[in-house]
Amino acid sequence: MIAASILSADFSRLGQELESVKEAGVEWIHFDVMDGCFVPNISFGIPVLESIRPASDLFFDVHLMILDPIRYVKAFRKAGADMITVHCEACTDLKACIREIKETGAKAGASVNPDTPIEKVLPHIPQLDLILVMGVNPGFGGQKFDPAALDKVAQARRQIDLFRSKTLIEVDGGVNDKTAKDISKAGCDIFVAGSYLFKHPKGIKAATKELRGLI
Repeated sequence: MIAASILSADFSRLGQELESVKEAGVEWIHFDVMDGCFVPNISFGIPVLESIRPASDLFFDVHLMILDPIRYVKAFRKAGADMITVHCEACTDLKACIREIKETGAKAGASVNPDTPIEKVLPHIPQLDLILVMGVNPGFGGQKFDPAALDKVAQARRQIDLFRSKTLIEVDGGVNDKTAKDISKAGCDIFVAGSYLFKHPKGIKAATKELRGLI
């Protein structure tokens, strides 16, 4: 499946961008929430999610790039998150944070940065709905994909298959026409694309079709 990262969307016409994404056949909307502390950038938060939830019936995939995310799990769920993904590096107790997400009724994900071993999240596979592998250092869109992420995806795929789990693998950062095929072969399920979709010279529909063909 493809998840469109609205970090790269035109916020002056966000409603239309969401409609274009749906018409293109994208299944998920990906929200990169940044606090300026865990990552060196600030994006958007609960009010944006809350305001556009009524405008879209797509699956809302909320990626919390914030310190101590357990503090805000309930608020993001209330605002309309279907999936809440937290960074293992930002949690004092990842197991407790996963449990908190599940208790709200949302699906739970855990993410690893490029410098973090995938082994940090593999023991939690039985409790996780998603493992997010970062293809770039989090904080800014449009970065070049780090090929080391492919090994992490492959490792996660083997462990998930070993557990016979339904946990999905998602890759965020640097997903485009040059990287999608290798990411797919490694075992990825969800492809997060931002710049590639929203900045494509032929538009979102053409970009989505091209990406899906490669997957």
